[in-house]
Amino acid sequence: MYLATTGRRTDAPSRPATGAGRRVPGTVLALGAVSLVTDVSSEMVTAVLPLYLVLGLGLSPLQFGFLDGMFNGATALVRLLGGRLADRGGGRHKHVAGAGYLLSALSRLGLLLAGGAATGIAAALAADRLGKGVRTAPRDAMISLSTPPEHLGRAFGVHRAMDTTGALLGPLVAFAVLWATADAYDAVFVVSFATGLLGVLVLALFVRDGAHDPAAPARTARTAPDRTAPARTAPDRPTVRQLLRDPALRRITAAAALLGAATVGDSFLYLLLQRLLDLPAELFPLLPLGSATCYLLLAVPAGRLADRTGRRAPFLAGHLALLAGYLVLLAPIGWATLVLVLVLLGVFYAATDGVLMALAGPVLPAAGRAGGLAVVQTGQALARLVGAAGFGAAWTWWGTRPALAAAALALAAALLAARRVLPEGKPS
Repeated sequence: MYLATTGRRTDAPSRPATGAGRRVPGTVLALGAVSLVTDVSSEMVTAVLPLYLVLGLGLSPLQFGFLDGMFNGATALVRLLGGRLADRGGGRHKHVAGAGYLLSALSRLGLLLAGGAATGIAAALAADRLGKGVRTAPRDAMISLSTPPEHLGRAFGVHRAMDTTGALLGPLVAFAVLWATADAYDAVFVVSFATGLLGVLVLALFVRDGAHDPAAPARTARTAPDRTAPARTAPDRPTVRQLLRDPALRRITAAAALLGAATVGDSFLYLLLQRLLDLPAELFPLLPLGSATCYLLLAVPAGRLADRTGRRAPFLAGHLALLAGYLVLLAPIGWATLVLVLVLLGVFYAATDGVLMALAGPVLPAAGRAGGLAVVQTGQALARLVGAAGFGAAWTWWGTRPALAAAALALAAALLAARRVLPEGKPS
């Protein structure tokens, strides 16, 4: 069997309930700092992307849905590659993640050199997404491997909170640069590139390489080696097919894909808010800040709750909050709609993003942790690609309200199915 069980080992030393046993590992904090700086860099150039494509270039919702889903879903196979490479040799998580962060930083130079050409901008954005796809699974594997299983929800919550802080600061830094340079977008790209390189430097200097599994039994110096036993080799790296033989991982991946296919992209929700409430164009880039603020405030409490109650219930509750956001958009009531939708979107991410990784991590072996997490992330990303394109098509052919009603029905059905499929995911 390739996957570790989640039962508690009776011969393992008990961990203290307070003090050092409850502190967030330094690796998690360092990776959080890297993500914070990198998100400042990326969000500087993506805050106005939906408005630019739909209102500036005149793309239809169907075209935008395809592009949005493509940029978010085309990295699916790259995630598998990144996870597989990170698992090779047992200590390449940092190197593979660093390559992804560096690629994203270099993509800012592509934006600078594109000079407004649509092809160049698309290529630069694709490079940024490729970098994100390469680094995500190794980064989450390092978090999982450096944290005791019973504290994974909190660890991922802390990381996601730091990551979201960068997402909040990015648009503000971009507006400050534009104000200081009289709307010189080249200056934004240069500052974004420099900030991205800073994130790579933080990773190189402060993130420890060679992640280990805290659930594995500790070695003791007093135990004499058995010289009659054959030499032990490095643990086998399970393939994707071998990983998916475990029913728990199959159920987690299936539930994430079902719910992902019924998830409307954030950009669509912001566009719906802008159209339903007739918001001024200059306020549109600030909409993500509202949901990101809520996400930032709730990420750590949601992770702690998941550690105490099991990760299944918070994960499903987060999608229930997203469903409530759809229903609020179906019956707009003025500015209260804006506040409710942004809050519910923040609750959705706080209760699902890191919690899903905390749910999947303990069922995976250390030798295949990055690859296994990449399988879950890939299933979800491909499903969201289908969901984004499907919603864009429904909006184009049926109109806003019928498309949103269909999305709400699809999410409700996916929730019922996922409730039956998803394992409990209680901590070890």
